[in-house]
Amino acid sequence: MSTLHPTAQRVAERLAAAGLDVTVVEHAESSRTAAEAAATAGCELGQIVKSLVFVDDSGPVLVLCAGDRRVDASALGLRRARPDVVREATGFAIGGVPPLGHPAPMRTLVDASLQRFETVWCAAGTPNAVFEVPTAGLIAALPDAEVRDVAEPA
Repeated sequence: MSTLHPTAQRVAERLAAAGLDVTVVEHAESSRTAAEAAATAGCELGQIVKSLVFVDDSGPVLVLCAGDRRVDASALGLRRARPDVVREATGFAIGGVPPLGHPAPMRTLVDASLQRFETVWCAAGTPNAVFEVPTAGLIAALPDAEVRDVAEPA
């Protein structure tokens, strides 16, 4: 059995602490983009959760978006966060941001279209680490998240 990258292991521990019974896996192939992640996981593009950080006047906002959709940032009053802001807010670099387990609570919007799927795949701290989770379980682990239309088909 291989050992997880320390960052992926930290995410696995935080997921377990949030009550999610999931397995973090690392692949040799990158999962940095939604298309790469879907190919690696063997799932539909829409099942990939893109954890994207934006900002508004109150600070960082995490948007969890289906891989086959594009966030309508202007309609939400959001601007894309700079890479340093993403790392400061989440503790992770772009391409590996998990949907939860960040150092501090952050306003979170969940793309309602993710509910099309029984399970979804999320980044787990590095561009090569992912985990599959029941969609309802992920949403339940984000008690303060707002599930709404945040995106349009890509």
